[in-house]
Amino acid sequence: MEHRRTLVADRVRTTNRLTACLKLYFPQALDWFEDKATLVFCEFLEKWPTLQAAKRARKGTLERFFHEHNSRYAEVIEKRIQAIKSAIPLTTDPGVIEPNQWMVVALVHQLALLLGHIDHFDEKIAACFDDFKDADLFRNLPGAGKQLAPRLLVAFGEDRSRFASAQALCCYAGIAPVTERSGNKSWVHWRYSCPKFLRQSFIEWTNQTVRFSFWARAFYKAQREKGKTHQMAIRALAFKWIRILWRCWQDRKPYDEATYLMALQKQGSPLVKELAS
Repeated sequence: MEHRRTLVADRVRTTNRLTACLKLYFPQALDWFEDKATLVFCEFLEKWPTLQAAKRARKGTLERFFHEHNSRYAEVIEKRIQAIKSAIPLTTDPGVIEPNQWMVVALVHQLALLLGHIDHFDEKIAACFDDFKDADLFRNLPGAGKQLAPRLLVAFGEDRSRFASAQALCCYAGIAPVTERSGNKSWVHWRYSCPKFLRQSFIEWTNQTVRFSFWARAFYKAQREKGKTHQMAIRALAFKWIRILWRCWQDRKPYDEATYLMALQKQGSPLVKELAS
């Protein structure tokens, strides 16, 4: 999964380079495709790497291309074709167009290759994930999805004796802060020595839970109102989430949002007031 994340970073880097090149001579293509990390975008640029080439294409050829790439909305296709035919070149200087065109073709080949390998990783990870008995503990977590759920499963593992407490896991993952003291002074800082990808897995997932969990959103809001930065609020929320998931993991019971909200209400948690408002 860490290797998949590396490929995703390469995809972002390649897409950014591709965007930068297109802005120099063919910026219209960036408006015609909302998502750049797609095969349809790559194959369009491979077939028509310049505005002049796209404008020379027949309407029927363009329609057939979009149909073959699962673009079925006639209105959308017509709008794209009209945009292609009416587009005005940014430049006609071959000294600008040709080298950037060559670079774009090279980059779309790289991007298409990366997309294929990322899909391959996704298939393998999904198959392995389904083979684990604990998959159901992580599959339906708020905001986990098909990418983060397997990463969370790996973070916990199957050996229940590995982490004797939620605090042990928080320390190992680098979520628990470190307090240092010298004389009468003390300060708290980010834990530097930890598995970085593991920590990032918890941080990325926690960030998603703000959108998908009622109490997580209320907790995050309360932290921000106290003056905490986004990252500080997310780390505090991750600390709470790990304690919740550790108990679910130990008891082999999937997390249930309604059950947790009832527990908060029973405990008289101040989060209940936040949720009510």
